[in-house]
Amino acid sequence: MYMNTGHAPVMLQEILKLLTPEGVGYILDGTFGGGGHTSALLAAGPDVRVVAFDADPEAIPRSEEVQAAFPERLSFYSQNFSEIEQLEEANFTGVLFDLGVSSFQLDTPERGFSFRAEGPADMRLNPREGRSAAVFLERAREDELTHAIRDLGEEPQWRKVVTAIVQARGTGKLSTTQGLVEVITEAIGPRIAGRRSKLHPATLTFQGIRMEINRELDHLEAALPAAYAKLAIGGVMAVITFHSLEDRIVKRFFKRLAGRPEHKWDATPQEERTAVATLLTNRPWVPSDEEVKANPRSRSAKVRAIRKLTEITPDAC
Repeated sequence: MYMNTGHAPVMLQEILKLLTPEGVGYILDGTFGGGGHTSALLAAGPDVRVVAFDADPEAIPRSEEVQAAFPERLSFYSQNFSEIEQLEEANFTGVLFDLGVSSFQLDTPERGFSFRAEGPADMRLNPREGRSAAVFLERAREDELTHAIRDLGEEPQWRKVVTAIVQARGTGKLSTTQGLVEVITEAIGPRIAGRRSKLHPATLTFQGIRMEINRELDHLEAALPAAYAKLAIGGVMAVITFHSLEDRIVKRFFKRLAGRPEHKWDATPQEERTAVATLLTNRPWVPSDEEVKANPRSRSAKVRAIRKLTEITPDAC
């Protein structure tokens, strides 16, 4: 069905059903990654075209392979999806965001995303810019470390981790993934029994640091309204999330567009709400047991989707 890019696209059939149900479409893929979703969308029919974004320079050769397989039907921009507002193209019939880190990034030790392999503590989605995780850990203020580990990583023992990181400065341990793992593990020990007991001790801290240095939530909040504005009336936006904070941003944005309360504390009177879209997923779709078994990395995936009904009003986003 799709070109073998070496990357298993998550919840592929659900995405195809949402974005190319008739085998036609003009799709904006904000997260090209390994190219799995893009190639499958292009393979859905000869009248499908895709405009794709990805800030990772290592995605460039993968995009060239897909372009060669589907001549003149893929346009690729080596940019962060937060820059979608600058895109001249518009009137897309579908928009896709597949958030998080790709398998290519996780499985390349030199990128520093994985706590299971030795490599430099980098973690940048775009290594051409910004500061690496190692630099952040050595130089960040304690409140910045706290935000990354407590708020973004949601590490319950964040105080111990922050203290250990500060104490490890200047030792060289923070420059490599395994050195950082050692610092974290010595600080918090094994997980206590509970829903997170199966997590590696470094999971949440690595996640929070990665999200902080890449400003992932900031970029997502900028990209959602920008991409939605480029969606044609009747078009569908689908977002795959892997983290509760990402999912919360998407859920609230979609509910706001649909004229619904964004959360349980939202007391805005219904007559003051404006519905410019309709939800296609009242509850997020999750992968089947079969998919999780075949691709364990899909286990925390959630898909939310919305259909545009009219042009955005100034106060809708």
